[in-house]
Amino acid sequence: MALPNSEFKNKKNLMNRETVSERIKRRLQLNEIFKYVFLAGLVFALVVLSTLIYDIVSKGAGWVDFDFLRNFPSRRPEQAGLYPALIGSLWLMLLIVPMVFVIGVGAAIYLEEYAPKNRMTSFIEVNISNLAGVPSIVFGLLGLTIFVRVMELGNSVIAGALTLGLMSLPIVIVASQEALRSVKMELRHASLALGASKWQTTFNVVLPSALPGIITGIILAVSRAIGETAPLIMVGAATFISTTPSGIFSDFTALPIQIYNWTSRPQAEFQNLAAAGIIVLMTMLIAMNSVAIYIRNKYTNRH
Repeated sequence: MALPNSEFKNKKNLMNRETVSERIKRRLQLNEIFKYVFLAGLVFALVVLSTLIYDIVSKGAGWVDFDFLRNFPSRRPEQAGLYPALIGSLWLMLLIVPMVFVIGVGAAIYLEEYAPKNRMTSFIEVNISNLAGVPSIVFGLLGLTIFVRVMELGNSVIAGALTLGLMSLPIVIVASQEALRSVKMELRHASLALGASKWQTTFNVVLPSALPGIITGIILAVSRAIGETAPLIMVGAATFISTTPSGIFSDFTALPIQIYNWTSRPQAEFQNLAAAGIIVLMTMLIAMNSVAIYIRNKYTNRH
């Protein structure tokens, strides 16, 4: 069967050594151009990040000391501290982590290991992925409506923790599902072949192997939640408070709220205090990520 003229010419060009060399040369040139474009983007991002960090450290490093960590907020900058906000953030962390671990990982295990693969399951997974990208202010409005007003929890620690936990759940579920999918099917089949039940296989084989990825997702979600301001403003976290929470139903404030309060002041000293608060918040986030990396590496080496 004779080939059309166009196909014959294309095949003839592909067999032409000069044409092939020219095309390869053009592709290598494009590769070099895009490599330098991406490198320029990376350098630009690093320069902006370094500038921001330098500005924050230069303004706030001199204000970070033991008194700053233990003092209560004050209208006098030299006496102001963030002790209530620091304790409030710790309360939120202690409440959010168990919540997202139990509910988020449990939902991921059900969707990945037990739920039937049908349109309803696909619909639920797509909506969970979409919820992971919803702006935080939407979760703040949801928390204000459900937890503060309907459940009458008020401006309490538990209301803030439930709102931030609700915001973190989609991220944890998606990350946990990906971690569970990365476990090889051979491990499941071997466990089932030895007589283990479905739950025993999931709990003793699949979950430990997926734990590094799950922990990474939880830490990323909690890190995002601890740095959020909009949801806490919506649920009524106090911008100025002179007491620390005594329970889950106590009024509270958090580091982002305190930083936001200081940045709204016109005095230059309060801007320096806000920079010092950002340094403390970044230190907490770095410490959390360091613990996550240590746990992830430990379980990765074990499994």
